[in-house]
Amino acid sequence: MTVTRVLYLIGCAAPPVFQLPDVVRRAQEDGWEVCVGLTPTAARWLERDIPALADHTGHPVRSQYKLPGEPDVWPPADAALVAPATFNTLNQWALGITDHFVVGFAAEAIGKRIPLVTMPCVNSAFLAHPQFDRSVEALRGVGVRVLLGEGGFVPNAPGQGQPDGFPWDAALAALPS
Repeated sequence: MTVTRVLYLIGCAAPPVFQLPDVVRRAQEDGWEVCVGLTPTAARWLERDIPALADHTGHPVRSQYKLPGEPDVWPPADAALVAPATFNTLNQWALGITDHFVVGFAAEAIGKRIPLVTMPCVNSAFLAHPQFDRSVEALRGVGVRVLLGEGGFVPNAPGQGQPDGFPWDAALAALPS
């Protein structure tokens, strides 16, 4: 299969991030060339998997901004999937707080009109925080496809997470064809 589309797969520190190696494989089977970006905490969680992810994708796994003047080590993105997306990352993204590489990429991707899909991974207690709804609506308002609720991620009660039930199929299916 000839790969013609580049997917930036951005993972945050929520338990489904441990499934990223399988998600990379599945995206590649769907014809995507995959570049993996991680929040700093997710990079710490996946530290042992990073060399294999880089080898499997053919691209370095990134969790930090490059230095000014350094070349970009990834090809340009045709689409991006931010999943699992934590409460912190979604709020930072919506508010434009770009102190982490992956949030900075996602914020800039809005202006570059790169198709963006995100699937949150938050427990139901976070839904009560007033900023969460504002952030989801802000992202949707600029064209980000937020997969939350029926057909996407349905939050569990605190302490009742089911990482093996994270709907990766829905996330991958939401990417542009």
